[in-house]
Amino acid sequence: MGHRKTAPQALENDNAPGMLRMALEMRAPWELGAALAAYPFMRMAPEGDGHPVMVFPGLAAGDFTTLVIRHFLTDRGFSVHAWEQGLNFGPRPGVLEACMDKIRQLRADTGRTVSLVGWSLGGVYARELAKMLPDDVRTVVTLGSPFTGSHKATNAWRVYQLVSGEKEIDAERFAALRERPPMPTTSIFSRTDGVVAWHCSMEEETASSENIEVHASHVGMGANPSALYAIADRLAQPEGQWKRFDHQGHTGLKKLLYLDPQRTPLFQSLFGFY
Repeated sequence: MGHRKTAPQALENDNAPGMLRMALEMRAPWELGAALAAYPFMRMAPEGDGHPVMVFPGLAAGDFTTLVIRHFLTDRGFSVHAWEQGLNFGPRPGVLEACMDKIRQLRADTGRTVSLVGWSLGGVYARELAKMLPDDVRTVVTLGSPFTGSHKATNAWRVYQLVSGEKEIDAERFAALRERPPMPTTSIFSRTDGVVAWHCSMEEETASSENIEVHASHVGMGANPSALYAIADRLAQPEGQWKRFDHQGHTGLKKLLYLDPQRTPLFQSLFGFY
């Protein structure tokens, strides 16, 4: 399958999500409630094959915030593991090394490659670790992760500077984040993300990389039913038989939940929702 265009180049600027999108982050508690109400729908997600999955939290967050993701994936039949590195304050000394050791250990213990799921900054970790350990990682799924565009196109970059101690963002290192991992990679994003500008989460689509758009807030994405279903759907594919998410093949409710991320919205300029 050939390459497809990602977000229009004109949108790759320094503009972080505006006040309206930020206000929409208040819906996060309702997304958790929706996850509970939609549990019968979520149990229709494909069952896992028991292979190990490691889940990474977002900026200044810890394993507690990924409980919903981990519980759901465990229920679907995956062997799920937390990152166990405390709060995510950026690439502190020893953190990446500890994560690499854990991925290698999971591979050695199970004899199976490991899938990585990362939320926000955790997704950046997942992608970079996958590049470092291509023989040990099976697939990568990110949620609202800023791996392209400008670091200023997020409302969390000053928080990152504060908690990580990095006063200046290394432009060369940030640019390297754009490089795709060599294994199948899925970016789940929301155009109404109030923290990360959605185009910063748009992957170049190839035969082994894709984008899935969901209706979610950034803070609530890890509990959003459509995001959780999509994660399980991607991870459940047999190793070596990965196929892109079939937006066109969905009908009924799924067709409403999962729009084509490459579409041109009918009202592009409405409230700035591009």
